[in-house]
Amino acid sequence: MSTDKNEPLNLAEYEHAARERLPRMVYDYYAGGAGDEVSVRDNELAWSRVRLRPRVLVDVGACDLSTTVLGRPVAMPILTAPCGANVLAHPDGELAVARATAAAGIVQVLSTMAGHSLEEVAAASDATGGARWFQLYCYRDREVTRDLVARAEAAGYLALCITVDVPVLGYRERDARNRFRLPPGVRLANIKHQFDELESGSALLQYVNDQFDPCLTWESVDWLRSITRLPVVLKGVLAAEDARLAVEHGAAGIVVSNHGGRQLDGVLATCDALPEIAEAVAGEAIEIYVDGGIRRGVDVLKALALGARAVMIGRPYLWALAVDGEAGVLKVLNMLRDELRRSLALAGCARISDAGPSLIARLSPNNRR
Repeated sequence: MSTDKNEPLNLAEYEHAARERLPRMVYDYYAGGAGDEVSVRDNELAWSRVRLRPRVLVDVGACDLSTTVLGRPVAMPILTAPCGANVLAHPDGELAVARATAAAGIVQVLSTMAGHSLEEVAAASDATGGARWFQLYCYRDREVTRDLVARAEAAGYLALCITVDVPVLGYRERDARNRFRLPPGVRLANIKHQFDELESGSALLQYVNDQFDPCLTWESVDWLRSITRLPVVLKGVLAAEDARLAVEHGAAGIVVSNHGGRQLDGVLATCDALPEIAEAVAGEAIEIYVDGGIRRGVDVLKALALGARAVMIGRPYLWALAVDGEAGVLKVLNMLRDELRRSLALAGCARISDAGPSLIARLSPNNRR
């Protein structure tokens, strides 16, 4: 990687660099959201509205970033979120992400819609000592879903991360305008049916409407738990009521997520939804994760203080992948690690577990703008 003055110094600069490299259709697919993209913007802005009240005269000479997710030790409370078709950013795609996350000591969450098969990614992960979860979309054909679950178990994935906020696909105007489709030679390796090019509109929209099950209920979660020995994490929860139901139905974890602003536009920013959900399941045997708009190590610290066990990042690692492949992904993860360590020290926290609710300044609504 170049070390000249143009080298990206933060996650936002990686996005700027990626935008210059990627085809318009690919950049818009990764960057875009539903409707007017209000939720895309608000996800980032919400973290900037949170204020911290640091403590001083605390020994932070050796800040410890390590924690556990679902009982597995990780080097820091960050996971890579499931993002489809990483191969559009770089030919190595999810394989590069597997190697980078292993090097960083964290967990990769692989998308059903990956450009490399879950078995290929498992091999790349195992070769470098990595750990991984499998994100699952539930298909109308239950046997397709059952087969994906069996393959994930056989390939050594440690959890199933079930996306629950896509009964239908959010309408993404960028994809419709660009007639989003997979370029020649690019396939989604885990699925039999591929996108067909359309005369107009998004091929992804048609695919989801044809293949994904819009009739999922809490009984579907029970069914999924009955066909696997893996812990189940539900991704896409924004309401406290659903968090409590997740506990009742045996979920091991919740991801507070609005799908990166790509589903229903105008929903709560994940930062704003997190405290209510954390309060709703306090004391329960369930872990809370959050994604959406996290762009700095201090955002990770805020998420921990608001009740998250760990965070997931999505778009930032795609930008890094586009700029410099595996090395870029590792650089972004190291950036977040270094920023989190510095933020932790400046907040007077010697370890991750010190980042509790008392770190959050309670501001009036008028001061949170």
